[in-house]
Amino acid sequence: MRTHIVWDWNGTLFHDMEAVLAASNAAFATIGVGPMTMQQYREQYEIPIPRFYERLLGRMPSPEEWLELDEAFHVRYGELSPGCGLTEGVRDLLAGWQSAGHSQSLLSMYEHDKLLPLVDTFGLTGSFLRVDGRSGPSGGQKAEHLTRHLAALARQVDPARTVLIGDAADDALAALGAGAHAVLYTGGSHTREKLEPVGVPVVDSLAEAVELAGRIAG
Repeated sequence: MRTHIVWDWNGTLFHDMEAVLAASNAAFATIGVGPMTMQQYREQYEIPIPRFYERLLGRMPSPEEWLELDEAFHVRYGELSPGCGLTEGVRDLLAGWQSAGHSQSLLSMYEHDKLLPLVDTFGLTGSFLRVDGRSGPSGGQKAEHLTRHLAALARQVDPARTVLIGDAADDALAALGAGAHAVLYTGGSHTREKLEPVGVPVVDSLAEAVELAGRIAG
């Protein structure tokens, strides 16, 4: 089977961190937490997201607070995300990987029904064997979604020859749990210091990530 990349979307292929920060600060305001800078956010952010809010509050948000936080985030993100674009070099990297005879797919924790038209807006749908967004409640972890994603690709993709490229420690944990590899990118939601303890390669550009993917699983 071919070497395969599973791409993350938010903070990886889609450069939306400014929108994410502004939406997060809108959510924080609903629980009386002041705004964060980008550096503060990247140093403190973690998945599952309720645990992130627990660290800020000193307690787990109540079910009512969680719904309010989630709603405030998604309303503001929905206002700002249309102004975001792809990470630099994405189109060339996707085309180059595909033309080299490899395969790739997209798995995001962004809502599936919103992800599909967004990816299509950028003309990228045809670059992927499969595009999957989140189904079910927001705020969870990627592991079960990756398991389903790889199962749907089982005839075309071998997990042992698959590399997940993402920007969060949760991406790597999901990949390792599924028998795949991972490379983490520092341009998204986490600082290098938060990513390195996971024990997978950490890079500062997606070009480095693709080059490493070819060496790790080629």
